[in-house]
Amino acid sequence: MPASSTASNAKITAFGSYVPQKKLTNRDLEKLVDTSDEWIVQRTGIHERRIAEEHEFTSHLCIAAVQNLMNRYEAEIKDVDYIIVATSTPDTIFPSMAARVQGHFGISNCGAVDIQAACAGFVNGIQLANGLLLSGAFRKCLVIAADTISKITDYSDRTTCILFGDGAGAMLLEAAAEGSGNIAAVYANTDGEGSHHVYCSNLTETIGEYRITNNGKLVQNGREVYRWAVSQVSASIIKLLDDCGLAASDIDWFVPHSANLRIVQAICERTGFTMEQTLTSMQYYGNTSAASIPLAIDLALQVGKLRSGQRLLLAGFGGGLTQAGAIVEWHL
Repeated sequence: MPASSTASNAKITAFGSYVPQKKLTNRDLEKLVDTSDEWIVQRTGIHERRIAEEHEFTSHLCIAAVQNLMNRYEAEIKDVDYIIVATSTPDTIFPSMAARVQGHFGISNCGAVDIQAACAGFVNGIQLANGLLLSGAFRKCLVIAADTISKITDYSDRTTCILFGDGAGAMLLEAAAEGSGNIAAVYANTDGEGSHHVYCSNLTETIGEYRITNNGKLVQNGREVYRWAVSQVSASIIKLLDDCGLAASDIDWFVPHSANLRIVQAICERTGFTMEQTLTSMQYYGNTSAASIPLAIDLALQVGKLRSGQRLLLAGFGGGLTQAGAIVEWHL
């Protein structure tokens, strides 16, 4: 598993987010399945989640998050030369959501791709943008993470429907002087042998030797995902810190994927982070897949927790089974 300090000239210059207006509370879920507010909060830490309207899709969330970024930082995006959208729930298989964003804002001479890395997608997008900027071939990248997981949630399955919500985050990265970027270190790791533990399919009936459900709904083996995340994600985080000569106490804010509170707590216990230095978004938004990390950052910005000059460790993990991490210097 690669994990090391990295060259970077990617400077974060703007940030935005968006969540749908519609709320789905634990009390609402009590009317759908055999569950309770107390049970959900104790096991997941989730109180409510945001749900896209019937005619609101991932492209709409992407566009709204970018518009928020522009409004908050008076950011200019007409000269963006690459758009990366991380999503598992695109409106269409093709065209890409990145192309939809490009078209909506009328950005010319711009590359546009979607990446599919489930809940690790936002961090993967940052890593890819850093590489594009470091190459010198591109000067300004827009990274968006957006998912409408509610569209693929089985609301008769009480083990999964209590978890997921919808949302989006956007980050603008620009080329700066070499070595002066915000991305201090990265890691990436994948265990494809565990692919059958989290999936969504309406085509094949198998993943390798494993029979799967192909009804187009998200299926998750929560117990196995928990075991993998607590063991393997924790090990990757520890290695990243060791490779950089850092300890958990050297990080101002730990921002893991907001899968659920129990996973986050267990990872913190293994890696040395305290819950007080951990940013999450599941309380208000549920598990929003690729969007959970930017939404956690946004919540911290709203209340003044996150300040310029602080150091963050981002850790995305999920379906694949794949994970990606980055140490980021925040200077907005």
